[in-house]
Amino acid sequence: MAHGAVKHDYHLVNPSPWPIVGSISLFTLALGAVMFMKGLLGVEKGTWWPMLIGLGGIIYTMIGWWADVIKESRQGDHTPVVQIGLRYGMVLFIASEVMFFAGWFWAFFEMAIWHDVRATLFDTVTHPQLAEWKDWPPPGVTQFDPFHLPLMNTLILLLSGTTVTWAHHALQQGDRKSATTGLLLTVLLGAGFTALQIYEYTHAEFSFAGSLYGATFFMATGFHGAHVFIGTVFLAVCLLRILAGQMSQEKHLGFEFAAWYWHFVDVVWLFLFAFVYVVPYMMM
Repeated sequence: MAHGAVKHDYHLVNPSPWPIVGSISLFTLALGAVMFMKGLLGVEKGTWWPMLIGLGGIIYTMIGWWADVIKESRQGDHTPVVQIGLRYGMVLFIASEVMFFAGWFWAFFEMAIWHDVRATLFDTVTHPQLAEWKDWPPPGVTQFDPFHLPLMNTLILLLSGTTVTWAHHALQQGDRKSATTGLLLTVLLGAGFTALQIYEYTHAEFSFAGSLYGATFFMATGFHGAHVFIGTVFLAVCLLRILAGQMSQEKHLGFEFAAWYWHFVDVVWLFLFAFVYVVPYMMM
């Protein structure tokens, strides 16, 4: 073995600017959000551009960092041992996402069960007339019919789960054409879900402000919608990489992670549909 040759299966990454760039961008986004919501450091409330700068920096970091990871993979740096570490990382990331959504479900359930105690602490600040209400959702809130647009979106996500699985299995079998078709259908279905959710939000008869029902509803479903959008972009990048010949029957770890993420998004929506849309609607 030549002097200085690699004697292990691990990948020692090169010095990277992305951790510090990402940290600064995240801090800027957080500071900008405070400025937007409350005003800070002489900046008036409602000023949006600092938050936009932080968001732009985060997007730039994500594109640059993931591009470097793809380059490392194509250079052969992702050995079987490294791939195990990447798998563990993705599992832990999805586990953290599970706990993230558990917090929003917890908030919604607590308001639904103990709303006569909890909700009045919030709602009566701007709506004193609601101090004695005992119903959930609160008076003046007209819920969505879960068997209309929400059901359509449920069917769309369930169908997208089958198409992404089809694409994954096709790629495992070396059927690039079927993998491309299945993945393209998944991306289109993800975009369709987002479009229907935007349409649904524009026709909501309640708002984020004014009641904890609206706040918890839009936070839970809105964050899920953001995850659907991110997952759609994730799958679209995988589609472009397949078309470019960068994924094969033997090497497609990025697509596998995208499929895991998409199935997680599907499962979260089933819980949202059941407990945020259907159950409160049936209890009216």
